[in-house]
Amino acid sequence: MDETLAELFAVIEDRKETLPDDSYTASLFTHEKGENAVLEKLGEESTELVLAAKDDDREEIASEAADIVYHLLVLLSMKDMDLTELEDELEARR
Repeated sequence: MDETLAELFAVIEDRKETLPDDSYTASLFTHEKGENAVLEKLGEESTELVLAAKDDDREEIASEAADIVYHLLVLLSMKDMDLTELEDELEARR
């Protein structure tokens, strides 16, 4: 998969391990709601992406899509999944 996604996933995995106090990513792993907080963000960002697409706002579409990808990678990490599992599934759909 794209090097950027692999690097981002590595950062997410590191933040999950080290839990720095000043990290938004780490806060998602320590948040009282835990997984629910990430699932809520995925829902929120999905709605925002739909609205941006309806407005045909390319900048906003890219921004909201990036938010979805980020929170998806956090969810995969929470579920102790590896990025290769996502890659394998995408490859199977080609």
